[in-house]
Amino acid sequence: MTLNGLNLQLNPLLRPERQVGLVGYGAYVPRYRLPGEEISRVWTNGLGGSPVKEKAVAGLDEDVITMSVEAARNAVARAGIDPKAIRAVWVGSESHPYAVKPSSTVVAESIGASPSIQAADWEFACKAGTEAVQASIGLIGSGMGKYALSIGMDTAQGRPGDALEYTAASGGAAFLLGPAEEACAVYQGSYSYVTDTPDFWRREGQPYPSHGDRFTGEPAYFQHVLSASEALMGMMGTTAADYTYAVFHQPNVKFPSRAAQTLGFTKEQIQYGLLANEIGNTYSGSCMIGLTATLDVAQPGDRILMVSYGSGAGSDAFDLVVTERINEVRDRAPRTSDYINRRTVIDYATYCRYRGKLKD
Repeated sequence: MTLNGLNLQLNPLLRPERQVGLVGYGAYVPRYRLPGEEISRVWTNGLGGSPVKEKAVAGLDEDVITMSVEAARNAVARAGIDPKAIRAVWVGSESHPYAVKPSSTVVAESIGASPSIQAADWEFACKAGTEAVQASIGLIGSGMGKYALSIGMDTAQGRPGDALEYTAASGGAAFLLGPAEEACAVYQGSYSYVTDTPDFWRREGQPYPSHGDRFTGEPAYFQHVLSASEALMGMMGTTAADYTYAVFHQPNVKFPSRAAQTLGFTKEQIQYGLLANEIGNTYSGSCMIGLTATLDVAQPGDRILMVSYGSGAGSDAFDLVVTERINEVRDRAPRTSDYINRRTVIDYATYCRYRGKLKD
């Protein structure tokens, strides 16, 4: 059997020796919101409107580390475990606050994890967080550790006046993975699909990324998201009808909606995953926030397909089944919708000050 030139007889399905699941999850979104119409007012005098309602903006005292700590605390609270039992803390982002100094060690110490851990920062554009999740599944599934914390968090930036400025937002989520018997959702299998597709990049020392405009849709986003989804579903023997919900990376509203429709998913199946679009594209945290919002409403037995996308390019696809424990852990921390609904509107000048866009 082949799919887009892939020989599925090689069975590239990623499945550990023992089952792994989410024992805790948590999101964090800063309260500040920049309306899309405010960006349009500044750069086009309002002509053409805005492709988004608004985006979340990190405050002066917030960065990837501080927001990761908040999301991680929510994940640990839901899991109800001692942080010292965590074996690895991994932070995925493309906007780490330090060029040379890890974010993960600060997060680990801030949440009270033992120094006897493996800590690292991950990078793969917008799929840095799910890349860390794949590694966590391997770590726990091999028996090397009982718990691992994987975080996807960004304070994404767009060049002033560029189309990216409308959507590049701040926020993310943390997933605490552990043994399946303690999980609120269990991973059934996963799959990764990557190619060298230069649709989006940022050179060392450059403050803002560059992108290939419409090239970021085809052959970048859609080739990878659809290929990863179809391959995983083919190996799992499932169709869209077998899933209660689906979550796709959300650089905008149109891309995940089109991907879902192509795969046969309905609007109802992706409605909670699309909540992240209400705060813009949080890059490494995008589809992870979508999954936290979905878990906030999911019921035992629900099956979820989650597919990330990272420019450069690649997608990670995951098949999860929700367990009875979801009803025990859900209300131990703020829901994703609580963060989305908590908002303080700012103007473009305040946004420039908060995000350091005023250069010497």
